[in-house]
Amino acid sequence: MIRLRFIHLLLLIPFCSVFAQENTLSKEDAIALALKNNFGVIIAKNNLKIADNNKNILNSGYLPSLTGNAGGSFDQSNQEATFQDGSVRAIDGAETTRYNASLNLNYTLFDGLGRWYDYKRLKEEYGLSELETRETIETTMIQLYTVYFEVARLTENIKVLEDTFSNTQKRLQRSEYSFEYGQTNKLDVLNAQVDLVNDSINLMNTRQTFRNTKRDLNLLLNRDLASSFEVDTVIAFVNPISLEEFLDKGIANNVSVLQTEKNIKINDYAYKSSKSVFLPTVGLTGSYGWNEGNFPATNFLASSVSTGISAGLNLTWNLFDGGNGITQIKNAKIVLDNQETIKDQIEQQVLRDVQNAKENYLNRLQVFSLQEQNVVTNQNNFERSNEQFQLGSITSIEFRQAQINLLNAQTNKNLAKYDAKLAELQLLQLTGQLLNIEL
Repeated sequence: MIRLRFIHLLLLIPFCSVFAQENTLSKEDAIALALKNNFGVIIAKNNLKIADNNKNILNSGYLPSLTGNAGGSFDQSNQEATFQDGSVRAIDGAETTRYNASLNLNYTLFDGLGRWYDYKRLKEEYGLSELETRETIETTMIQLYTVYFEVARLTENIKVLEDTFSNTQKRLQRSEYSFEYGQTNKLDVLNAQVDLVNDSINLMNTRQTFRNTKRDLNLLLNRDLASSFEVDTVIAFVNPISLEEFLDKGIANNVSVLQTEKNIKINDYAYKSSKSVFLPTVGLTGSYGWNEGNFPATNFLASSVSTGISAGLNLTWNLFDGGNGITQIKNAKIVLDNQETIKDQIEQQVLRDVQNAKENYLNRLQVFSLQEQNVVTNQNNFERSNEQFQLGSITSIEFRQAQINLLNAQTNKNLAKYDAKLAELQLLQLTGQLLNIEL
């Protein structure tokens, strides 16, 4: 018996001391940390930056290109030159040097509207990246809530198990006193000892699961796995009237549906851009150059220097490219049609998912309500059983059954509460409102 009491102290004292030093990690703080530190969110935000760079005017093809060229050459050779008057001049090691530098400008005035549609496509791709980032954040938040609420559920379960353990310990003490005074037999003491060990094991296992789940949450938040904290166990459900308004706009705000709409626009612009193959390209060229040459005596000129500006306008029209352009246009149109079909498919799937999520949420709310009533009933039953047990009106087995019934009712209520909240969050995610609510 002394050993059982010692085990009880080992179970409770470290746990209580840890919780006494912990800070509360609110749901809002957890969300802020996840948005700042989560690996998936960081990668999604970086991808959004890439899309932002791609839609910039610098990547549009609308700006001209300006290149600079410079060069020099040296030539040494033995030369013999015969002039018109018959004179001959021979030079060994004649040196010729040439230098040049230029700035060249190229600008496409018209390319069949290809770059116009490409530029609009890049802007739509940025919008698609925004939706992909939002989808990543929503998925991360669902993961976060799932783990956060599991920590909260285990927190409440531990308190329930501690109460059960304490009641079993008191029952063991009463059984021992009754046995010492000859009021009961040894069987009641042994039954209480067995139940105390079982309660101890349940409490230890739940605490271990609790510690593991806290590390899972720290991993999601990308912080020290050993960080210690408490969580908020208060749950508030969304106002039913607001929820109905969200459901009415479910399809319009669903991130998957919005992504398909962006993909349709992107492929529509790609299709229109592919038609630019039928139109000519008009370009403007210009350059400013400098050339200098130094020549040997065999040349008519001793040296020359020239500078000047040149400009030109050119038109290129690919009248027939073997059919590649026509094939690309046909394929782009098929891709666009596929995106329209995908949109119809996703809308149907989202309608189904929203309906299923709504019914699942309402069902879990009803289960939670019933479990709350069940806890009240089992609490009253346990209190009356405890009174009768102290009076000797019921056996320890009957008392234990009332205790187990209360434990199961309390843990089932905790599970139902967080299941209902998660079902609500999943419904809000489907209706595109997960990021717009206050928890």
